[in-house]
Amino acid sequence: MITLHNAPVMLRGGKPVSADESASRSATIADRILKAHSSAAAPGRLSVTFDSLVSHDITYVGIIQTAKASGMTEFPVPYALTNCHNSLCAVGGTINEDDHIFGLSAAKKYGGIYVPANQAVIHQYAREMMAGCGRMILGSDSHTRYGALGTMGVGEGGPELVRQLLRNTYDIAEPELVLVWLTGSPARGVGPHDVALALCGAVYKNGFVKNKVLEFCGPGVKNLPMDYRIGIDVMTTETACLSSIWETDERVEEYLAVHGRADEYQRLSPLDGARYDCMIEIDLSKVEPMAALPFHPSEAVSIRELLANPGDILRETEKRALAQFGGKASLHLTDKVVDGRLMLDQGLIAGCAGGMYDNIAEAAAILRGHDVGNGYFSLSVYPPSVPVNLELMKRGVAQELMEAGALMKSCFCGPCFGAGDVPGNNALSIRHTTRNFPNREGSRPGDGQLSGVILMDARSIAATARNHGVLTPATDIDYVQPAQEKRTFDRGVYAKRVYFGFGRVDRDAKLHYGPNITEWPEIPALADNLLLRLAAVIHDEVTTTDELIPSGETSSYRSNPMKLAQFALSRRVPEYVPRTGKIRAIAESPDERVFEALKAAGLSADVLRDTHIGSVIFACRPGDGSAREQAASCQRVLGGAANICYAFATKRYRSNCINWGMLPLTTEEDKGFDYEPGDWVWIPNVREQIAAGADDLPAVLIGKNGTEDRVLHLNGLTDDEREILLSGCLMNFYRERSKTHD
Repeated sequence: MITLHNAPVMLRGGKPVSADESASRSATIADRILKAHSSAAAPGRLSVTFDSLVSHDITYVGIIQTAKASGMTEFPVPYALTNCHNSLCAVGGTINEDDHIFGLSAAKKYGGIYVPANQAVIHQYAREMMAGCGRMILGSDSHTRYGALGTMGVGEGGPELVRQLLRNTYDIAEPELVLVWLTGSPARGVGPHDVALALCGAVYKNGFVKNKVLEFCGPGVKNLPMDYRIGIDVMTTETACLSSIWETDERVEEYLAVHGRADEYQRLSPLDGARYDCMIEIDLSKVEPMAALPFHPSEAVSIRELLANPGDILRETEKRALAQFGGKASLHLTDKVVDGRLMLDQGLIAGCAGGMYDNIAEAAAILRGHDVGNGYFSLSVYPPSVPVNLELMKRGVAQELMEAGALMKSCFCGPCFGAGDVPGNNALSIRHTTRNFPNREGSRPGDGQLSGVILMDARSIAATARNHGVLTPATDIDYVQPAQEKRTFDRGVYAKRVYFGFGRVDRDAKLHYGPNITEWPEIPALADNLLLRLAAVIHDEVTTTDELIPSGETSSYRSNPMKLAQFALSRRVPEYVPRTGKIRAIAESPDERVFEALKAAGLSADVLRDTHIGSVIFACRPGDGSAREQAASCQRVLGGAANICYAFATKRYRSNCINWGMLPLTTEEDKGFDYEPGDWVWIPNVREQIAAGADDLPAVLIGKNGTEDRVLHLNGLTDDEREILLSGCLMNFYRERSKTHD
């Protein structure tokens, strides 16, 4: 099904072979697009300017506030502000709609595009209205992926969008390139999520594609309709790659023409001799219906395997839950096995991955003449945009689903992050959505509430619904696949409701602030020395951004940095926020604990004049998942000064730490279990060393068992990143730069 080749390959005569000296990176699609957007002069580096930007309503307020504080006067490129995350307007009184009003006022003032609530989810709007062959889009959402349309999408934290709004560049080392070679054609009942989950299972845990760019080519591409390609492509985020790109053909040309943008098409394909650092071969004809078990898309098994051995497989999931939540909450999934059948509680087809027209139409075909039953199992469907919803209605697809007992809902991302269709305690939900991280669907382990999510394709979800919640792969169902009809797109829906303001700057327009929208607090520059106290120590293999700052109801406070910060690590280390409060109090008025720590390190109290006291977390590999900058900024406003880890799970979270002035420190894997909450870490002369370009920082760990010399690492910082850390955060950096220019 999937074969990994960890050696350079090249395309020769339209086929992949071992690379030789004639192979050239510049013959790849990805390299040509990256170089066309880069102004970097240094070899091996890229300084990228994107064609357009996208954000949604739990990120754009903070981005605009930061950019405004840094001197922004207008949006220099098309910037779409969508409203698909906080669109319920049901939590926290008026504050969700207050954010929306702020967004529209910002679009008017700075020349932006404003997409009202429930019109479209962020990535569907970008596909329909912004993507084009050879383009690049930066989004403040990790699933910014438009490679199937010939657009390289990158998902990053808000500060990276701030850079673009201030006419600066996205600076990275040239990423490695991975050829994803597709052959064959999928069987009936096998959907894009099956391919995507199989891919995640093959490459995530071994880091095979981490921070690399995937380039999809091969004879199998032509066998995939556009929605199928898009469904695979958006899930590449879960492999931990940087971005993705596909070769384009007449299907892409037709898609863009249908959406009124025929002039955005160009044929993209690798040239003969294109060189890749490694290769993934996927035989589409051998892909089976898949299930990604809690708590990660990479926990992928075939549904056939799960049905053959449900007890043992689910028991392993129960053990993972017990280990992760320490008995505060538990799952009893083996209870779902009844008379040898696995019973599910809920089905969802939603969002930027699941809510595509073809997925929904095929689900309706599977349910035709059947129903979802009147038991515990329920099925909800969330289309990705109003134009798609209209097409589903006009072709009778929505009617068929509703007649079968499914619920058709609004264009909303909520089910993907715990703000809609939250399952019951100990429920097992099957979802064609992007993630199934612990508590992402809305459960709260700290309160004894925990649910499990299995990711599956819409086809097998519909087959399971047809059998009233008994797990059933779609390949076992006899149904007629919908014909691939010519698609339609009613652009007039957007013309009536979307505010298209790019190029129409109104500098006199006022920003509308609700009472929850607050400015960022002042953040200090880096001091000469750092004295850090461990406020959280997490030994999980990976710590997600959902654990660093939970989603769901907390999303309503994304426009209020201090209020949001009170939720930091609340579902993983509830003691974290109180501990940071005590550390801030110590920093303001050092007491005997500080003096004892300094004495243990052989220092006098005099060093405090040039020392910043802050908090720090240790986690093995933090930052998997969402691009949300708040995973870092919440730590920072609570006094966080660093993260210590073995490695950062994603480039975007490491960038978020840097942009918020927290040192991204790494340590050797045999050192992690030495850290305990309450320990101190002394880093002398840190400002001088970072300014001098040092990668290795001598430090002293001060614990209950004495002191130990350490070396912490700051590998691969750019000159700008060092300056940001010295300034204290990106806002300070730009503020200082603007003063210098004045």
